[in-house]
Amino acid sequence: MKIAIVTGASSGMGRETIIQLADRFGGIEEIWAIARREERLEELRSQLPVPLRTFSLDLCKREAFDTLKEALEQEQPQVRILVNAAGFGKIGTVGDLALEDETGMVQLNCEALCAVTHLVLPYIPDHSRIIQYASSAAFLPQPKFAIYAATKAFVLSYSRALNAELRSRDIVVTAVCPGPVKTEFFDIAETTGKIPLYKRLTMANPRKVVQLAIRDSMMGKSVSVYGPVMKAFWLLSKVVPHEVLLQIMTRL
Repeated sequence: MKIAIVTGASSGMGRETIIQLADRFGGIEEIWAIARREERLEELRSQLPVPLRTFSLDLCKREAFDTLKEALEQEQPQVRILVNAAGFGKIGTVGDLALEDETGMVQLNCEALCAVTHLVLPYIPDHSRIIQYASSAAFLPQPKFAIYAATKAFVLSYSRALNAELRSRDIVVTAVCPGPVKTEFFDIAETTGKIPLYKRLTMANPRKVVQLAIRDSMMGKSVSVYGPVMKAFWLLSKVVPHEVLLQIMTRL
């Protein structure tokens, strides 16, 4: 059975990715959707032309990985597309955020992503795709978003290295690095602070970000960056000293 597995599937980029994968890939026989909110996962069923298998799991808990491992061992699927979209961020200075928020970002954004990839990799055949949702925050340290940006820098580095490791099998790993996207992400992020105006002005449409992410993945690109503003930011972060950029961001 050829399947796709998507984490963070109940909202935002994960949910949009499921909808687009179901519409665009006739070879996918089933999609496995992983998220905490079972009712949100169930709402997806009527929108999809392929069967949906839901896993109501908290990826910050060890038992979630045991459940996924057991399902994989039982079904022995061919995972043609793995999408790691689970993650969250909180705005605030280090030490002012709750301890569980600071460590939780590392757990979900980094540890869970690595764990899911590790468990699924033996079931990924040659010529398949892995899509990892990072962020443009990965390009540069982010004051008041320090831990989130650091976790996404980890995702970007990890994904590019994994892409090199799997190149001989033609398994492409694409790190998706959008700027701010109009999803529930910022509803959670802004429970502890407000995003800067310049980020509000560059908010992207999630449908378009996902479209480009899937297209870039199929084209074999290791990094997908949506929009001219974020592409310019990516270039700036490579050529301008980070200390200078951090001073500008702080003033903005």
